[in-house]
Amino acid sequence: MQRRRFISSGLVTAAALSIGAPNAWGCSNDKAASPFNMKFSPDFNLFKGAAGENLLDQIEWAYHRGFRAWESTGLKNRSIADQEAISQKIQDLGMEFGQFVATLSFTEVTFAGKNQQNRNNVIKDAERSLEIAKRMNTKTVHVVLGLADPRLSWDFQLANATDLLKRMVDIYEPVGITMVIEPMNHKIDHPGMFLHTVPQAYALVKAVGSQNLKILFDIYHVQIQEGNILPTLDEAWDEVGYFQIGDTPGRKEPGTGEINYKNVLQHIHDKGYRGFLGLEHGNSRTGREGAEAIVEAYREVDPK
Repeated sequence: MQRRRFISSGLVTAAALSIGAPNAWGCSNDKAASPFNMKFSPDFNLFKGAAGENLLDQIEWAYHRGFRAWESTGLKNRSIADQEAISQKIQDLGMEFGQFVATLSFTEVTFAGKNQQNRNNVIKDAERSLEIAKRMNTKTVHVVLGLADPRLSWDFQLANATDLLKRMVDIYEPVGITMVIEPMNHKIDHPGMFLHTVPQAYALVKAVGSQNLKILFDIYHVQIQEGNILPTLDEAWDEVGYFQIGDTPGRKEPGTGEINYKNVLQHIHDKGYRGFLGLEHGNSRTGREGAEAIVEAYREVDPK
């Protein structure tokens, strides 16, 4: 997961341009680029160099470049009005919405420890996320498991996390929402986080034993922390429910680093995955050139 600043300041208050009418980029629905074969899901700000600050314009710009899905890591920090406008725009365009983060801390021991206030706050976050998920018409929420507790052995931490995840399953399962949990690398971005390898995530999911808990396989994090991307993915395949993308070093679009995304994505596609793949990275270039470079990068690696 890439940390970004999310500010709800009326960015969607300006009306989006009508679907089917010529828009600010000189294209209309009947001239839109063909959809990607995979469900690539951008987040806000990736395309603002071309589409501007307006959130709805960013979504529509992406639609006309072939994207048919969207995600928003920081969605819960936006106003209800913004969430409703974003959801309506996505529905009007016939797109789908993927993950948003339901609960997150980079400073507290939440899942791994026994601090009851921290654990109760996680449950409250889960309960509050139900309305957001309904508003966005999504069945996926992203759950970040917080810091490790250095005072406890790994087995105790695993037991604590398993217990709290089971409590969350009791909230999400009745309404058909799936939680995804993400291993985050210790080496560059998130030292100290409890969940940092795919095998750890796999063990947790198996211990909880619910179809409403899956792994978010962030290819960027896996490459840094573990490497061996395809064999690791194959071992965990039955419990993977979501992907995110970013090249390394630099965490920019495919083709800017060392990961052979053409092969990785073809492998995922060949195994039958048709779910969301979040664009969890930045731009290697600025302005319109940077936005168009992202589109070109995904055309290059989109499986045939």
